[in-house]
Formats: sequence, structure tokens, C-alpha cells
Amino acid sequence: VSSSTILQKLVELSGGDAARMVIVPTASKLEDAGSRTEKVFRELGVRDVEIVDLDTRGDCEDPALVAKLEAATGVFFTGGDQLRLSTTIGGTTAAKVLRSGNARGVHIAGTSAGAAFVGEHMIARGRSGPTPKRGLASLSPGLGLTNKAIVDQHFRERDRLGRLLTALAYNPFCTGIGVDEDTAAFIGPDEVIEVYGSGGLTVIDPSELEHSSMADARRGEAVCLIGVKLHILLSGSRFDLVTRTARP
Repeated sequence: VSSSTILQKLVELSGGDAARMVIVPTASKLEDAGSRTEKVFRELGVRDVEIVDLDTRGDCEDPALVAKLEAATGVFFTGGDQLRLSTTIGGTTAAKVLRSGNARGVHIAGTSAGAAFVGEHMIARGRSGPTPKRGLASLSPGLGLTNKAIVDQHFRERDRLGRLLTALAYNPFCTGIGVDEDTAAFIGPDEVIEVYGSGGLTVIDPSELEHSSMADARRGEAVCLIGVKLHILLSGSRFDLVTRTARP
């Protein structure tokens, strides 16, 4: 996510003029990450915007900060390092509140690291390259809003096909979602993804995987994968995470 058009869609879903947006800049080391994002939301007409600094695990147990998360109709995670998100927020009261809020309809989104964090399975680290290799990606638990997708960001700009394929070779249950810059994947309550933005969404479906050499490969060695399905989806396209079907 990056463009105001995409953020406008998030605002509309979160209640429009009545939206109560919370920005969580935990992933970033930049002091102005939250304020810059707040400025964008205010320019989009959101009057109720608050930055909630969850800098420590203690903050994630603070009743006053947790209450702000509970009152939000939309939550937005800034970019940075997704491991900061998982190690700071994971397993805390804040994480539980975010998950229960999402289950009752609170919209939770993020850019870059914030996008990677939303799933149950998260790529924590990884190198660029087109070929899956053992050790090319390392996984950690994310926020857990869905267990059906692994998200990778800056996808084609940073040549991350290999690391997403590697992550899926570790866990073929999931669908891989590679998000280009200025592009968003909105996952609805029906588990259908809709694409917005000017870039593309690369969807990798390993559900019909016939063969994987991951278990036999040595660290750094290329992995053989047979039977993987790949889609390139543009704005307006949809993908159903349950039936694994794509529509243009």
C-alpha cells in the first residue's frame, strides 16, 4: 500500500467521515513515521486519527493503549521491519484485541512490513532472487488475521519470487500473495481478495503441488517444485482463498 487512492478505500471501509483510524508505527525506526501517515489520513478527510506507539511489550499490555485499539474502526501498520511487529506485539493483549476486532469487522491494514505482518505465517527475513532455495526465507508467526495466505511486499520491484516460493515450499497449505508497490490486496470476510492500485498482485497457489525437493535440499541449494500455479492479477481482479479460483 502507498497511494492515497488505496488509503481512501481503507477509509471508506472503516466508516468514511466517521472513521476512527489508529496508526501503529512499531515497525519503523523513524520518529516521524506515524505523523507522516497521520497527515495523509487527515488530508483524506479523517478527523479522528490517533497514533498508538506500541514500542515495548509493556505498551501492548497498557490498558489505556489497548482501549484505543478497541475503539478503532480501522488500524494501519506503517512500514519498517516486520520482526519488530511480531516480537513486540505477538502474544500480547494488544494482539488479541486486534484479532478480535478484525473478527467483528474492524479493518486492519499495513504497508510494507505492516502488510507482511497481517497473516499467521510471516516472512521474517529473506534474500532476493527468482529461484526458490533452502534457507532463502525464514518464517515467523504474524498477527494471525488469516492462516490462508503468506504476504510478501515490494514484490516485483525487489525480485522476491524465489523467497515467496521458498516460504510456500515450507508450508504448501498457504497461498502466496506478492504485492507490488502502489498495490493493495483487500481480503473480505468471505476470504475473497480484491486488487486495487496501479501495480500487480502475484498469486502463487501450491495446492496442487506434485513434488517438492525442499526436504532433501542442502542450505543454499535450489529447490525443485512441480505443479505450482501462478496468477498475475491487476486492479479489479479477484482471488478466492477458499476455492483457489481467480477472476479478471
